Parts: sequence; structure tokens; C-alpha cells
Amino acid sequence: MQFNPFGKDQSKISRVGLGCWQLGSDWGELDLGEAKAILKASVDSGVSFFDTADVYGGGRSEEIIGSFLSEAGLQDEIFVATKLGRFGDLYPDNYTSQSVRARVEESLTRLKTDALDLVQLHCIPTDVMRGDEVWSILESLVEEGKIKRFGASVESMEEALLCIEKAPGLSSLQIIFNIFRQKPIRKLFDLAQKKQVGVIARVPLASGLLSGKFSVDTTFGASDHRNYNKDGAAFNVGETFAGLPFEKGVALADQLKPMVPDGLTLAQMALRWILDYDAVSVVIPGATRVEQARGNAAIADLEPLSPELHQSLRDFYKNEVRDHIRGPY
Repeated sequence: MQFNPFGKDQSKISRVGLGCWQLGSDWGELDLGEAKAILKASVDSGVSFFDTADVYGGGRSEEIIGSFLSEAGLQDEIFVATKLGRFGDLYPDNYTSQSVRARVEESLTRLKTDALDLVQLHCIPTDVMRGDEVWSILESLVEEGKIKRFGASVESMEEALLCIEKAPGLSSLQIIFNIFRQKPIRKLFDLAQKKQVGVIARVPLASGLLSGKFSVDTTFGASDHRNYNKDGAAFNVGETFAGLPFEKGVALADQLKPMVPDGLTLAQMALRWILDYDAVSVVIPGATRVEQARGNAAIADLEPLSPELHQSLRDFYKNEVRDHIRGPY
């Protein structure tokens, strides 16, 4: 595993983390035993960064992580990034001190800790980001020791740049970044590094499209967001298949397969591509099986991709992908 300095205090975190949305909901059923086995396999493979949110399963993801870390005595070893803003009474226009503090206290209880490593605003309305109140609340919570750092999970470059401008104390930005979503390279990365803002890359495999294992006939369960949100019916369409229509995404993934270097899978190439950008502090693929967790963690040990392949993937994005992306970007 490789480790990176993160945010303004330069805390060391693993370059490959674990996205924990699937522990709560929206990726099909996952029982408690398998969830904890995935967490253990990740830790055993060198992962020291878990990303979750209070809304994942109505707190279930946080509860599972808190229980696992407590039982294993790992609260001081694993960096847990959580989010607030889409759960309880906050969304869309109740980001008051009382409500934000209540959500923080609930996360503290579920995660079994007395201070949250990182609290991220969870894709809150842009108009709320433009105001001062929510940032002042987060600053106060840092001063009081309830949270150690704060960041924001955003949908678009406009929101990312707004957060950097509005919040000098911002530790991190979480964005959708993958071979199908390359805009942050030009718009954000240099500024984030200059301001010591960590970048957390989410949806790294475009909800599985970049595994190369889907066909147009692939189906998903009723509780899987790749079924009910494939066209943005439940939340931002960009969170599912990176905003691409499913059939188009499958075709694009198939076009990438001849570009995969010998000895790698498409998924390995896609994850290694992200880690080749120094501005990315951590990539957070999810896992619904222990084998996936181990495989994801091993990406950090792979050699960087060649400059020629990077240029080919950049051209592929500009010529074949960019015009098909839906949702805020």
C-alpha cells in the first residue's frame, strides 16, 4: 500500500480507501457478516481510509464501521470520513446549527468515537454552499473538538471551486473522477494542491461499468441504485454510471478493452489511472465481496500507466465520452 499526506494537517492515509455506501444500502443486499469481512480484508490489505455517510442505510453503514473498529481496537488506526446533509431534517434548507450539531452527535454515537476524523457536506444545495452559515458551523465544531476536519462532497466543478473559495479551512473535496469523468484534471487539481485540499475520488469504476463485466442485458436488483437511479429518478444521475446512459456506458467500456495493458484487467487499469494523478489523495472503490476488497487495495502496488496510454485515454474521453455525460458536471 502507498500512503499520502491528506489535507492541511498532512495526515497520512492509504491511497486506496474503501467506499462504504454498499454497507448501508443501494447496492443490493449485504449481510452484517460479509460487511465486516470486507472491512477486515481491507484493513489487512493496508487500507486505512473508510468513506461513509449518515444517510447510507439510515446510519447502518456508520454503525457497522463503528462496531467493527471498536471490536478490533482500531479507532485510532483507521481514518473515517463521513458525510452529513442528506439525512434527517437538513435537506434542502434546514442547515442550522441545531440541526447540523444533532446529525454530528448521531454520527459520533454510531461510529463509537468522541471526535469525527472528517465531516463532509454531502452534496448540499449550491445556494447553501454560497452562504456563510454552514461553514461557520463546521469551523465551530472543529474548535470544540467534535470534528477534526471538514470537507465537501460535490457534484460539479462549479461547486468544488466555490467550496475552496468560501472555506479557507476546507480539508478535502470529494468528486466523481474516473476515465469517463475527466474534467477535474484541468479545472481543479492544481488549485487543490496549491491550497492543500485533499481530493477524494469517488465512483472510480463508474458504478461497475469500468469493470468491463456488464452487457446491455445485465440487470440489477430492485434495491440497487443501478436499477432505480440509472436515469436520475432518485438523485443526481451522475452518481450512477457516472451519468452515462447504461447502454452507452457498456459500449464505451467495450471500446476501452483493447487499450488495457497485458497483465491488467480493465478495472485495474481504471483504478491505476486515477492513482497516477498526484492531486488525488485517495480513491474509494466499494466492494461487495472480500475478493473485491483485496483486489482494490492491490492497485497501489501496480506500476503507473505509460504516458502514451494516458494520452490515449484523454483522447478517448474527449472524442467518445464527454458529450454523453448527464447531470451536473
